[in-house]
Amino acid sequence: MSRYWSELARRLSPYVPGEQPRIAGLVKLNTNESPFGPSPRAIAAIRAAAGDALRLYPDPQSTHLREALARYHGVTPAHVFVGNGSDEVLAHAFAALLKQPAPVLFPDVTYAFYPVYCRLFGIDFETVPVDGAFCVDLRSYLGRGGAIVIANPNAPTGIALSPDDIAGLLRARPDVPVVIDEAYVDFGGETAIPLVAEHQNLLVVRTFSKSRALAGLRVGYAIGDPALIEGLVRVKDSFNSYPLGRPAEAGAVAAIEDEAHFEAMRSAVIANRESLAASLRGFGFEVLPSQANFLFARHPAMSGKALAAALRDRAILVRRFDVPRIADHLRITVGSADEIGRLTAVLAEIVGVVSSEW
Repeated sequence: MSRYWSELARRLSPYVPGEQPRIAGLVKLNTNESPFGPSPRAIAAIRAAAGDALRLYPDPQSTHLREALARYHGVTPAHVFVGNGSDEVLAHAFAALLKQPAPVLFPDVTYAFYPVYCRLFGIDFETVPVDGAFCVDLRSYLGRGGAIVIANPNAPTGIALSPDDIAGLLRARPDVPVVIDEAYVDFGGETAIPLVAEHQNLLVVRTFSKSRALAGLRVGYAIGDPALIEGLVRVKDSFNSYPLGRPAEAGAVAAIEDEAHFEAMRSAVIANRESLAASLRGFGFEVLPSQANFLFARHPAMSGKALAAALRDRAILVRRFDVPRIADHLRITVGSADEIGRLTAVLAEIVGVVSSEW
């Protein structure tokens, strides 16, 4: 620890992303990246934008992308905010909207960046326990708290709420800002974006990293009432007034316009998810119902720590969270058919040995 660190830096416990090791023949199922490539149109647009114009600053308003997203979601550009990945968009939302006199509420089992942002921005927070089936119980968010943020589908569980559930929450809590983090919604959930027209306190945050297969481009966005968007812009322009580079904006516009590629890749991930879930259940795993591009599962005869280590010894990475309630669960990204085949073959070996000892 450096003696030159500020007191803030000393207090922080940063978010730890999934590891990115260099292992020969690695099957990497720990960071929820797409097993398929991005739209060829997006790649072409990125290459076209990587020319002499890079000497110039990009459009600080990302006008073309905001217009494309507005057309896609049936809103106006004034309803759209963009940033460097949904994590940055969420950071701006925490600073602009969720820092209220009363604590912000979010589930106890959810995206681990939420408490990190709270510590960074000095925001009081309370975690609300998910129920015994790991579902978010929205009744627990009534009559308390100064703001709410919920991942839908939730991470790392993959369990989704319906738009009717979210609408009920918004009707019950019109007094507080509500952020719905939809990083994984395209894999089977239903977006809350149509609710923005009726609820001025709703902000929906999304990303190009998952279903658009552009994790390396770093593009995220939010849809909300223009007054909420103005708050995000005030924070952005006090931090980084040029968030997206020219290639990133061009690639994102092309990706959002290539609906055929999006639908094909999304459908393939969903099909692979259902195939993997069936295989895991066949091996005796308890698998939560997922509407995301990952599965959350545990085996009753083997600890999560031991199982993750056994997989890593065989060059297969999955994600495990060493925290209460879910330490024995593994979050397994839905990979390609070949990756799933290798994973299931290795699990048959590992779990088969364990099962023989029951």
